[in-house]
Amino acid sequence: MSSRYLSSDTDSVRHLLVLPDRDAAEEAAEEAAQRFPLDDDPQIVREALAGEDDAEDAQWLVVLEDPEGELDLAALRELAEEYDGWLERE
Repeated sequence: MSSRYLSSDTDSVRHLLVLPDRDAAEEAAEEAAQRFPLDDDPQIVREALAGEDDAEDAQWLVVLEDPEGELDLAALRELAEEYDGWLERE
């Protein structure tokens, strides 16, 4: 994962919902904002797969900041899976 997503605050956790397309990322971001007590709106980021130039070969990330590390990982994982994605944590 690119270092630009790494947090500079050692106590802060960054959760990434890795999703297959932009529509899924936008819908998951809206749902995350409704389901979880977030200080900031989720960020949507396109991440090209290593070595791929084709726009079709990209993942979409929903980046959720969790300064206190308190978000429910099972609920985040469930949300990602609802949109055919998965959860990563930094």
